[in-house]
Amino acid sequence: MATTYLRRFYSSFLAHIYDIPPRLLALLGILLLICLPLAGLSARILLILTTAFILGIFAASWDLLVGRTGQISLGHALFFGIGAYSTGLLFYHLNWPLWITIPLSLIIGSLAALLIGFPCLRVKGHYLALVTLAFPIILMGLILYFRDFTRGDFGIWNLPSYFPTLPYTQQLIAEYYLCLFLLLASAIIMYKIANSKIGIVFVSILDDELASKASGINITRYKMMAFVISGLFATLAGSVNAHLMANGHVTSLASLRITLSFMAVAWTIFGGIGTITGPIAGVLILEILDKYVLTEVIDVPSSWRLISYSAFVIILVIFWRGRGLARFVTDKLEDFEEARDIDERGPKIWKTYKKKEKK
Repeated sequence: MATTYLRRFYSSFLAHIYDIPPRLLALLGILLLICLPLAGLSARILLILTTAFILGIFAASWDLLVGRTGQISLGHALFFGIGAYSTGLLFYHLNWPLWITIPLSLIIGSLAALLIGFPCLRVKGHYLALVTLAFPIILMGLILYFRDFTRGDFGIWNLPSYFPTLPYTQQLIAEYYLCLFLLLASAIIMYKIANSKIGIVFVSILDDELASKASGINITRYKMMAFVISGLFATLAGSVNAHLMANGHVTSLASLRITLSFMAVAWTIFGGIGTITGPIAGVLILEILDKYVLTEVIDVPSSWRLISYSAFVIILVIFWRGRGLARFVTDKLEDFEEARDIDERGPKIWKTYKKKEKK
């Protein structure tokens, strides 16, 4: 029995991962990230990577909205801030634990996306971008106006951590693996959605909205669905980030800053828009470049750091001809792909292939 399952697993591994170089590369990258803490990395690098995992969820959620349906949003930091402030305020006023406040913040973020989606769907293109850009600014104003309730620009400090009983170093490692797990789970879910029947409808709306509407597709329904799903994952990133040691266990107006929305655009274009995995790779590379390489390895002066960072991104985007890292690497790896004979992949794969042939 065990031998049969092992053979099926091996056959599936050959067919679905080993024979597809991009997936094999992704698997090796995941194994590398899993093994990194065992190499004795410094606390600084662990904090950078942990934050990058959360920002990867945020960037992938923006890509799901813009790269699949074409709804350009420049105010995506709104959901990140809603997640952070929801979990922070629920703890501050009600003293609820994070395993209650984070799920509730996801519900609040989804409802906010549903409410904001209605006015946003009435406009398109650059008008939609300008409308979405206004919402984080509006929320900032409300937080500052009701400072007695929200604590204004002072923020909410000393939020509960995920592993308070562990020593400092072990807590860093535990948060690292927690955020890595959330990143992988979120990426798989978003990737499955993007490649499902719903994702196909998203792409049809992106390609030709009028033709999709003429085909009987409820455009408003699917646009709203994309908006809510994207807002849900962005809210998850914000709420989880508020309790991290890398963030100092604090909720502040920094979670709503406009530059965060623009960074999501930069990460996604650098990694490859419409790929889900590209923005995650873009976040990991650019965050390590900015927070570690240019800061500690090369020690670039702060006045030149932004220039060096921007020049690096622009040069590579031009070199990749706008395709992004994910598509550039995929195109190169396809040259090494060799199709394995179908009978070498095992009886299960052969039966599936024969069924498709008959259909």
